[in-house]
Amino acid sequence: MKRRQFLGGAGLILGAGTLVGTSAGVAEGAAPGASPPIAAGDWVALRDLFPLTRDYVQLATFLLASHPRPVSEAIEAHRRAFDENPADYWHAHFQTIDREICQSAAAYMGGAAKNIALTDSTTMGLAMVYSGLDLAPGDEVLHSVHDHYSTDMSIEYRAQRTGARVRKIVLYEDPAAITVKDCVERIRSAISDRTRVVAMTWVHSVTGVKLPIRAIADALETINSKRSEERRILFCVDGVHGFGIENEDISQLGCDFFMAGTHKWMFGPRGTGVIWGSDRGWQQCKPVIPSFSASYDTWMGLAPEGTAPTGEYMTPGGFHAFEHRWSLPKAFELHLQLDKAKVQSRIHQLNTQTKEGLAAMSHVKLYTPMSPDLSSGLVCFDVEGMHADTVVKRLHDKGIIMSSTPYREVYSRFAPSLLNSEQDIEQALAAIRELA
Repeated sequence: MKRRQFLGGAGLILGAGTLVGTSAGVAEGAAPGASPPIAAGDWVALRDLFPLTRDYVQLATFLLASHPRPVSEAIEAHRRAFDENPADYWHAHFQTIDREICQSAAAYMGGAAKNIALTDSTTMGLAMVYSGLDLAPGDEVLHSVHDHYSTDMSIEYRAQRTGARVRKIVLYEDPAAITVKDCVERIRSAISDRTRVVAMTWVHSVTGVKLPIRAIADALETINSKRSEERRILFCVDGVHGFGIENEDISQLGCDFFMAGTHKWMFGPRGTGVIWGSDRGWQQCKPVIPSFSASYDTWMGLAPEGTAPTGEYMTPGGFHAFEHRWSLPKAFELHLQLDKAKVQSRIHQLNTQTKEGLAAMSHVKLYTPMSPDLSSGLVCFDVEGMHADTVVKRLHDKGIIMSSTPYREVYSRFAPSLLNSEQDIEQALAAIRELA
């Protein structure tokens, strides 16, 4: 007997007087006065959807998003339903809700919903993929010195368990001077016969450099065309700081895995994230945490192995902050309403304004490339004679929230987003000028 039939027979189908789930599990009628759709490119209306304080110029929202009204309304609707009748509400949704969320993610990301797994963060996604990869002693994982700690340690932990080798390379000495040709050549020339995984970061949060993922993928495909299927290189990408900015179909980037949190540029609920994997990638990655649908059905003998969507096997089971995960579709819907092309154009516009303003200051060294082809939403720089943390504090005192890079190399960092205006940028630039 299928679980759906069992639960129905056990009397767990909700009665007419309780909340009935609609698309992506949002309780029908649970959020009266829900926000109407927003017009594409209406940045003023978008800003009004956020409770984010206006006492400061917010230039660090990429760290952790404030919830826009459609997301917070969905969270509250789910939370209220769980608080009023948790067992019935969960039983009414848990069999189908993850697939509906993945369908919503695929509508935004591109590709098929079956290739998407749900996580709680970029770090969880990185750990799940790297921990699940088929690696043998002597196999090599190639990545760069510019990656985040979460990539470093996820790969290192897997190497310790398998005997695989980890090798780091430098992709640039001067990030502002990086070129596509040089970057791709450094990766290509570093690959050995033992290289099985190339792990890269789409946008480096230490410098603001955006790697040419498609060009790297093309170079790897040339190498892979000369290899047997079992020795082909897997290309894995931490995509969090391009996701929600760049107008890309993730399934066409050329990578085998793409991991991203959705609580940064996507404005998704805090504690949510996604993994997109190619068919070939998923075939070489085993689950790390049992799912509560696909693997459970197999274990119980309710369904033969391999009949559920691949991403469902890789989505961790257990009980999560369901009111947050189940509200994730509202973030994807909001971005699609805004129009992906307009989102990309707007963020690049504000970042170009920021970089041009900083580049004109003699006491500032700009690290992020000027070209939007090699940068995205992060702008990193130094003020002469001043530690980055001091710059952050001085600007905070002037009502401007920014950040510094949490790496061995510490730079000051702006992140102009859809919640900023041209006037915000000019106010921040004026404050930097006063630091001379």
